[in-house]
Amino acid sequence: MGTLRILFSTFAALVLAYSMLWGSLAIWFKVPGASWQKYTLIAIFLLPGFFALVHLYSRKTLLSLLVYLAGLGLVLIWWQTLQPPSEGDWAKELSRQVTGQIEGDILTLDNVRAFEWRTAEDYDQAWLRETYDLTKLETLDLFLSYWGDPRMAHFMLSFGFNDGEYLAWSIEVRRTKTGSYSPVADFFKANPLVILASKEFDVVGMRSNIWKNDVHIFRLDVPKERLKPLLEVYVADANHLAETPVWYNSIFTNCTTVMTRTTRALGIKIPHDWRIIVNGYLPEFLHEQGYLNANYTIEELRERGRIADRVAVSGLGKDYSRAAREGVPSP
Repeated sequence: MGTLRILFSTFAALVLAYSMLWGSLAIWFKVPGASWQKYTLIAIFLLPGFFALVHLYSRKTLLSLLVYLAGLGLVLIWWQTLQPPSEGDWAKELSRQVTGQIEGDILTLDNVRAFEWRTAEDYDQAWLRETYDLTKLETLDLFLSYWGDPRMAHFMLSFGFNDGEYLAWSIEVRRTKTGSYSPVADFFKANPLVILASKEFDVVGMRSNIWKNDVHIFRLDVPKERLKPLLEVYVADANHLAETPVWYNSIFTNCTTVMTRTTRALGIKIPHDWRIIVNGYLPEFLHEQGYLNANYTIEELRERGRIADRVAVSGLGKDYSRAAREGVPSP
């Protein structure tokens, strides 16, 4: 019994410590007020938890644990009341949510982004109403944009049409004009989600040519008959998001996890794998699963898919998409 009690107490201590850390960060990131006010609330929240931890291996645990659980319950109830905003002083490039309607084989999208970027601060805004013939859908390409850590990248899918048009989709953090991206803060309901539909020279080109990220393209082997249903799901998700905002979450609701749930819903078999979260390694995973050209190693596909030199020459114009794909193996 002594050993079981020690094991149970150790497990309880880990759960307590995690909940105390989570609750403290939730209060810090989401409770308005000055820092001293937040510190005070965190101290009040933590005090019974620390007392419970100290007495976990004694019979004094129950009362302090009940007091802490009551406080944790209040924090969880408050947490559930936090709703993502539908209006805000958003950054200009994130100010609009795309919406669409499909009639037969014709897709009409409102607020397709087509900014003309000269620098990160100097650009011409353009939000377009665009029409696409879904019978012309032909290809699906993956763009990964690395900004420093090779383990993490931003994920974008681009649908190609046989008339030379490309429609890129990007799921992003909807920042305010003065806001910034923080994986930790966005785990604690810092910003809502936004789904962008864009010209490639904008949403991809901004990262490759303006931010100077290390952007790679991978051409995916997906049957053509699955492209239309996949695009329809993106449109449906965008329409739903326009009506019902959702919090961005660094782990559970981000650019890659949303895509993965979508493809699984369509019957495209993507098993659970740690590389879906640590998405810098997503190409290796897709290569193993048969979604990339098997005649090349993943190292060769990565090298051929690096677009920086090619799009630096083409610039952010109508030749951008052709240049990005030059020399990249088709599936």
